[in-house]
This record gives sequence, structure tokens and C-alpha cells, in this order.
Amino acid sequence: MTEQDIRRLFSLNLRRIRSRRDLSQLALANKADLTHNFVNDIENSKKWVSPKTMEKLTEALGIEPHELFLPDVKLKQEEVDRLSDYIDDFSDTLIKSVHELKTRYLESDE
Repeated sequence: MTEQDIRRLFSLNLRRIRSRRDLSQLALANKADLTHNFVNDIENSKKWVSPKTMEKLTEALGIEPHELFLPDVKLKQEEVDRLSDYIDDFSDTLIKSVHELKTRYLESDE
């Protein structure tokens, strides 16, 4: 991974995390005590950050610094389908178990 790749990953993650937290660039800039233009330049890979600026950004976003360097993992559709099936099966089993427990222990024989 080149230096340019690292900077691009950082910029993309900053934008993605900021968006997921429903923050505008201006809101993030205000929380981090930075200018809106500087945040914009960072997100567009025009500027790089000092350790102090990274600290301000991560505190404002409520994340750890390493999170700005992790690739955004996207599941393949087959993995999403498998996970969905697993959750459905688990939900069905849980509902059945709760119903059995309710029947066994809470419903009285009159």
C-alpha cells in the first residue's frame, strides 16, 4: 500500500464515519475545533493531518485512530444471505423455546 493509498483510505473513512454519525463537515469541524475548509480538504485528500489534528477528529467522532485506517468491509451477497438465514433460524428457535417455557412454567392447569 502506497502513501497515497493510505491517505485516500484515511479520507474515505473520515467521510464515511462522519456521514454514519449524521454530521456535516461543518458540524465535525466545530466539534474538532477545525475549519470547515480544512475538513473538506482532508476528506478530498488535498491535505494531510498532524497527530494533534487526528486526535481532535477521532475525539469528535468518538472513535479510535486506527479506525481511520481500516478498509470498509462489505459482505458479498451470499454472505449476507447466509447471515440472514442464520438470524431467521435463530429467531425461530428462540420463539419456540420461549413458547415452550411459557407453556411449561407459566400456564396453569385448571
